[in-house]
Amino acid sequence: MPQPAPGPAPTAAQQMNPATTLVLAVACGMTVANLYYAQPLLELVAHSFGVGQGAATTVVTLTQAGYALGLLFVLPLGDLVENRRLATRTLLVTATALLLAAVSPVFGLFLAASVLVGTTSVVAQVLVPLAAHLAPAEQRGSIVGRVMSGLLLGILLARTVSSLVADLLGWRAIYLLSAVLMIGLSLVLRRLLPTRTPEHRAGYRALLASLVTLARQEPVLRRRALCQATMFGSFTAFWTAIAYELVDEHHFGQVQIALFALVGAGGAAAAPVAGRLADRGHGRSASGAALLLAACSFALAAAGRHSVLLLALAAVLLDFAVQGHQVMSQHEIYALRGDARARINTVYMTTVFAGGAASSAATGALHAAYGWTGVCTLGTALPLLGLLLWARGQWSRAVDVPSGAAARAAAR
Repeated sequence: MPQPAPGPAPTAAQQMNPATTLVLAVACGMTVANLYYAQPLLELVAHSFGVGQGAATTVVTLTQAGYALGLLFVLPLGDLVENRRLATRTLLVTATALLLAAVSPVFGLFLAASVLVGTTSVVAQVLVPLAAHLAPAEQRGSIVGRVMSGLLLGILLARTVSSLVADLLGWRAIYLLSAVLMIGLSLVLRRLLPTRTPEHRAGYRALLASLVTLARQEPVLRRRALCQATMFGSFTAFWTAIAYELVDEHHFGQVQIALFALVGAGGAAAAPVAGRLADRGHGRSASGAALLLAACSFALAAAGRHSVLLLALAAVLLDFAVQGHQVMSQHEIYALRGDARARINTVYMTTVFAGGAASSAATGALHAAYGWTGVCTLGTALPLLGLLLWARGQWSRAVDVPSGAAARAAAR
């Protein structure tokens, strides 16, 4: 019997199963956590290198900028290079960058290593489209939601883990520990993941050029990317500045900051819920509710700045809204072009993380000038902007549907 040719349709051995889903979820969480280890450690980093808070905040900005570069120039390879090989080899470069960050004697070298950590941590975004590719169409939302739960737990638990490790072993230890984990993860993925060779046969330059074409041809992709950029900008503003607020206003130590960061992990529950809503056709309306919830959570954070309980509640609501919107957005965009999911994810996530990097830079300046009030103003305004974009998209669909129906009637 002839063997099936490589392509987007998985063979029977490549079908998604619970074990593969778990491996992908854990891998995404461990990889993306590298982007967030520094956030609760900024005071320690500033003291270690003898720089100010504003300079220390650039660690977050440059890590996210590096991630955006990786999304733009590395992630498209998911439509060109066999996915398992791409993921495992990139993880080895991540481990090297983490080791460099751990031993950096000067701040400039640490910043350069942070950019490389961000650039190579796009492995998480190679694996999410792989999960969508392997999943049956009728289960794609729920399976991507479960994989995203692992990714989101990695984001939300990274701050807790780094704070606890820093309290016990110093802030550099988390980079050493993560480097070892990335090497181990590369070996696990090499052994357990199915192979997936894309159909795309054009060169790398043509692959990058097609990103512009995709963005121009897919208005849903543009809207979803811009809306999630506002959400991620809000998310980044909160978690970049909250450590300063907890230290300055509430006199927290590293262990207390770690425990506070842990409450945000409750937001990961949004991923499977959002996936089921998307599978049932409610993703668009629920996305508007998520944008509104994010704005309201920042209003709560501003009003309750003197209460740790209210700040924690705001963190949970914000994380729930941001992560739910992310899953619903990915469910919709992955349905656009089955042959170009890595490139679609490139356009989407590059836009999202560019928004996050811009927000972290603005957060540092606003916090220095206006304190927590300035951060909360930014955090409230961003999802409200996203809500306007969402409303415009809903209006466009309402206009397009009748005209599309008329066109089909005319064709008949």
